[in-house]
Amino acid sequence: MKMTRLLLLSFFCLLSLGLATDEIVADITCQAETGLQSEFGIPHELEGEFFPGIPKINYEDWLRFSVAFWHTFRGTGADPFGAPTKSWPWEDGTNSLAMALRRMKANFEFLKKLGVERWCFHDRDIAPDGITLAESNANLDVVVALAKQLQEGTEIRPLWGTAQLFMHPRYMHGAATSPDMHVYAYAASQVKKAMEVTNELGGENFVFWGGREGYQTLLNTDLKKELDHMARFLQAAVNWKKSIGFNGTLLIEPKPQEPTKHQYDWDAATTMGFLQRYGLADEFKLNIECNHATLSGHSCHHELEMARIYGMLGNIDANTGDAQTGWDTDQFLTDISEATLIMLTVIKNGGLAPGGFNFDAKLRRESVDVEDLFIAHISGMDTLARGLRNAAQLLQDGTLTELVQKRYESFDSKLGASIKEGSLSFEELEKKAIEWGEPPLTSGKQEFAEMIFQSYL
Repeated sequence: MKMTRLLLLSFFCLLSLGLATDEIVADITCQAETGLQSEFGIPHELEGEFFPGIPKINYEDWLRFSVAFWHTFRGTGADPFGAPTKSWPWEDGTNSLAMALRRMKANFEFLKKLGVERWCFHDRDIAPDGITLAESNANLDVVVALAKQLQEGTEIRPLWGTAQLFMHPRYMHGAATSPDMHVYAYAASQVKKAMEVTNELGGENFVFWGGREGYQTLLNTDLKKELDHMARFLQAAVNWKKSIGFNGTLLIEPKPQEPTKHQYDWDAATTMGFLQRYGLADEFKLNIECNHATLSGHSCHHELEMARIYGMLGNIDANTGDAQTGWDTDQFLTDISEATLIMLTVIKNGGLAPGGFNFDAKLRRESVDVEDLFIAHISGMDTLARGLRNAAQLLQDGTLTELVQKRYESFDSKLGASIKEGSLSFEELEKKAIEWGEPPLTSGKQEFAEMIFQSYL
């Protein structure tokens, strides 16, 4: 394992020599002179920069990695066809409060040894459900108190927290969209507490994933009523955030289905349309999960770009699925091509802060060694770092950017500018179409674009 971490460190050192874009590169300085002595007696050939144009990389800006508590410390390897396969040394087989404290200590040890300063959690991942809401809150307070103690003297903080509103039977019909107001009130209470402890721990974001916010059939569903209720729920969350002084970003995580047949925040476009419709677009951003993107019939790159161009990209759940499986397998991202596409969007977005890359990914059922937890996360970090390097070089080269600009260059004309401004009527455009005649066919150069992209992998 020491060798694995050493190899990763060596790679990051090499990465720092290869990363450069207009957004990242510092001002180029003059070459170091030789043969002269400085006032401190240091030869001038040891001053200045020997790698002008290559800046020191600030990973805080570009690679804000986070560990998902639920997969890493609550994942058992169980699936619908088989019993748990994981037997971690810190586990005692219970879901007691004492066990929750042991898991939290294991979490912080893992973060420190991995060199990652962020983690994400659901409230019921880190503390057990009690018989009553008051008991559940008390359990959560005990675990959060330990987390605060373990944070002392470190930079470790939650990237985001959230409330688990999908596992308990009370949420079988939904939480914010439940037809029962008692469930709605319970869910609101749970979000209230989860947001409070996220704020207490210094969390930077708070996520809403509506796994049960949808329907199995429209025959027994009042669609408008459920959407209205969900909007009121989210508005109340915004109000509570402001009342407690939580400065983090509120994020919604789109997913098309699973466990419901249809989930209301199906994809990025649907979610943004919902937020716009209910006047919430200025209060939320999106947490895009790559595996959810493919489940909705899109690529991760598509979903990220949709969120970015509307100023709504807030965080990325970095994982991937299996094209042969068809469900949310939550695998670690190891595809360099996909990582490069992701990083093209991240660079254009100016980074993700205060969001980041949460490894919402789990070991395969057959991976049962503690070492596998480290290997999987290191592989994920390595893949995204390589994607960042590739994307930066691709943008710096500019060939692909120029190809795209050339496709739309007719709109750079005076008449094109008028079209973009919306100052030309259909009648005026008709006159121009008659004057110009049949438009020429121009190549989209898709194969050339793909060749350029592949050459940087």
